[in-house]
Amino acid sequence: MTEVFISRQPLVNRQSRIIATRLLLHLTADDGMPAAVMALDSLASVWPMGGKPLFVSCPEATIDARLLDWSAPENATIELPATCLLGEHGPDLIAAIQTWQPTICLHFDPQAARALSLGLQCRFIGFDTECLNSAQLKLLAARTRSQGMGIAFKVPTTADFRASMDAGMTAAAGWFFTTPSGVPAKTLSASQANIMRLVNLVRNNAEMREIEAALKQDVAISYRLLRYINSAGFGLSCEIQSFRHAVTMLGYDKLNRWLSLLLATASKDPLAPALMHTSLVRARLIELLATGLVDKSEYDNLFITGAFSLLDALLGLTMDQILEAMRLPEPITDALLGKGGRYQAFLDLALASEAGDGPAIAEQAGMLGLTATQFNSAQLQALAFADAMEF
Repeated sequence: MTEVFISRQPLVNRQSRIIATRLLLHLTADDGMPAAVMALDSLASVWPMGGKPLFVSCPEATIDARLLDWSAPENATIELPATCLLGEHGPDLIAAIQTWQPTICLHFDPQAARALSLGLQCRFIGFDTECLNSAQLKLLAARTRSQGMGIAFKVPTTADFRASMDAGMTAAAGWFFTTPSGVPAKTLSASQANIMRLVNLVRNNAEMREIEAALKQDVAISYRLLRYINSAGFGLSCEIQSFRHAVTMLGYDKLNRWLSLLLATASKDPLAPALMHTSLVRARLIELLATGLVDKSEYDNLFITGAFSLLDALLGLTMDQILEAMRLPEPITDALLGKGGRYQAFLDLALASEAGDGPAIAEQAGMLGLTATQFNSAQLQALAFADAMEF
């Protein structure tokens, strides 16, 4: 039985917030449901109970009633193509669903009307935007609204996202928002420039009075920074009251990673909430993937590599422009520009987790000596971290 690697896709609502995540299990027909159940069971200790919904998607050819051998957590949703309910294994699958009553997302296909007539309760209905135009999507969403909330799958562009929302979808699944859109900005905004100046000051261990003077130029930065540090994701036992207090408690190195996140909050992009969440996931994921493989002193730099990996989309500038304004360590700069270096493999694996290519994920993880369980667990932990940091 081969290892089962999991990739993921976000579900983005009309407010541009990630409200759920799809977990796509990369299985072969030979692996089947026993491998899927084993992979899901191995995540029990890191599954974010009570967190945002996680949709579980398996290849259609592998789905049968044994999927329900997995004790799905309350926030798990199982995706099922309608054809699976009407095929050879359909009766056993329906019986298992009626027994265990998991949350179901039915994939709409030519057999969907028959599947919906079976009386199964579906909380969501997924529509493939590669097969349906906007008019069809709007019509089907209206017809099935009483049977489940509509989710648009395989959404390739921001324009398609907006069309899906206009058609009445609850959310759209895809990475459409990570591609920079529109005309690139010529320069940084005043707020962005001030944050970069602060990042450089903190990284270079500048005098406290100099840093505080820079903070006073933009009170909103101080406020946002303290909100990050005091968020649930940071896990401090006491509340940080000021920047000076933060330095005392954390030191400059730890503080640098949180200050770096503020660049994303200065974005005016309409899709900034989804971009910010993804930046947080990448930051924590890269740090977790590198744990035990690099010196602990480099963990903060790896975190920043992930956090900065979407700055071009967030700020509307090229990565070259952004990095010219900052004095970052060479391994971070090299990875962000795709020039290799010792952080590149970790960033590449984080990006592969979003690309949906199972063999590519397995190859990248194998080069780092990571098992599927280690990789999959790191993804769920990174998701939980990003959710806790969100406000």
